[in-house]
Amino acid sequence: GILFTMLVFGPACGFILGSFCTKIYVDAVFIDTSNLDITPDDPRWIGAWWAGFLLCGALLFFSSLLMFGFPQSLPLHSDPAVESEQAMLPEREYERPPPSNGVLRHPLEPDSSASCFQQLKVIPKVTKHLLSNPVFTCIVLAACMEIAVVAGFAAFLGKYLEQQFNLTTSSANQLLGMTAIPCACLGIFLGGLLVKKLSLSALGAIRMAMLVNLVSTACYVSFLFLGCDTGPVAGVTVPYGNTSAPGAALDPYSPCNKNCECQTDSFTPVCGADGVTYLSACFAGCNSTNLTGCACLTGPPENATVVPGKCPSPGCQEAFLTFLCVMCVCSMIGAMAQTPSVIILIRTVSPELKSYALGVLFLLLRLLGTYP
Repeated sequence: GILFTMLVFGPACGFILGSFCTKIYVDAVFIDTSNLDITPDDPRWIGAWWAGFLLCGALLFFSSLLMFGFPQSLPLHSDPAVESEQAMLPEREYERPPPSNGVLRHPLEPDSSASCFQQLKVIPKVTKHLLSNPVFTCIVLAACMEIAVVAGFAAFLGKYLEQQFNLTTSSANQLLGMTAIPCACLGIFLGGLLVKKLSLSALGAIRMAMLVNLVSTACYVSFLFLGCDTGPVAGVTVPYGNTSAPGAALDPYSPCNKNCECQTDSFTPVCGADGVTYLSACFAGCNSTNLTGCACLTGPPENATVVPGKCPSPGCQEAFLTFLCVMCVCSMIGAMAQTPSVIILIRTVSPELKSYALGVLFLLLRLLGTYP
């Protein structure tokens, strides 16, 4: 539980680091940012996405130097306690010869004195033996499905928060790093603690994993009903002038911006003083760079101004707080299945193949989970 909690704690720090990087302009090294007429709150702002790669690459390099401090092999410690993990092994298990040196070795496990080629030859046999174990295969496939969900969330949840709740990129990353991921860390730790305190058997761990996954899935379904209503967008959801005439056509081009040569290939929304969102300042008919004198807005000319970003929807802040709370609960409950799943995995394989089974798990997580 502590191990996997630390593995998730890293992305939490990464999201917070990303929020600081996105507050720096992408070309801040080459230009004078004091001359920019946009801020991080502007939808046209592009943060320094490259800074995180450089910093994380440097941290990985220096931390890898510590790896050279490990010895070539770790000393063996004999454990007199016999675990009950044999209970879930397939009945047609291979016969193991009695150990000659006090260390039990599987006949499919390569001998440490064998050559590198001989060790490589036995890998297909060991892999086939693992994948022929139905419990092991089902656990691996379930883990792949879970990591696919997590990878999708990590890639698109920040952008979803930006578009759905009108947040900036840095704010979305900061909220993810400070709420959802720490809750997942807490869930992983609680899952490991429950397995230890309740002394769960392999079957008990399976029941626990199924229960928390069912509850977590029910929580995720509630996301379909949480969100903000799309406000009025001129030429897209409402006609220009925000009229509700039955014959009014929805077209982003209007007589008020026909001479502006506006382009629809980019979406840089602005919020007008009339409470309507426009696709860009150009589509709002603004005739100056300070976003004033916008001809397409309804109301007195002195109020014909816009500000960058979409117009806030009524009740959106309350919906966002509810969404954030549900997301934290989902993350915590779903993560509680992490430790029981690993416990089940290593109890369904021969004790000598535990480390290789974990290697196969992480390989398939990348091939079948993260990459798709």
